[in-house]
Amino acid sequence: QVQLVESGGGLVQTGGSLKLSCAASGSGFSGNPMGWYRQAPGKQRELGAGITSDGGTVYADSVKGRFTVSRDNAKNTMYLQMNDLKPEDTAVYYCAVWRTRIIFGAPGYWGQGTQVTVSS
Repeated sequence: QVQLVESGGGLVQTGGSLKLSCAASGSGFSGNPMGWYRQAPGKQRELGAGITSDGGTVYADSVKGRFTVSRDNAKNTMYLQMNDLKPEDTAVYYCAVWRTRIIFGAPGYWGQGTQVTVSS
């Protein structure tokens, strides 16, 4: 079983920055990809950024060039540095871990989510 706890969300103005953290605990996930999903009101949850255990990354087009995902395997922690935030980035951000060794399909583990609100 894997437990995921997000932190770092909050309210920020357009153009501002936030850094999210996801602390993972449990077993069996250290070599698995991790990712940040987000869900805006009335919209489906979408993958914002993902990272494999060896540092390979994927990003949604909407966040490329503004968001950077990273992970510290020794600390079992993943981060999301979000810069140049826009009102459309407002969402609940969820940390996730895949059961597989590649980023494919739906993750198997989810955190509770952290709210990010960008004011205009």
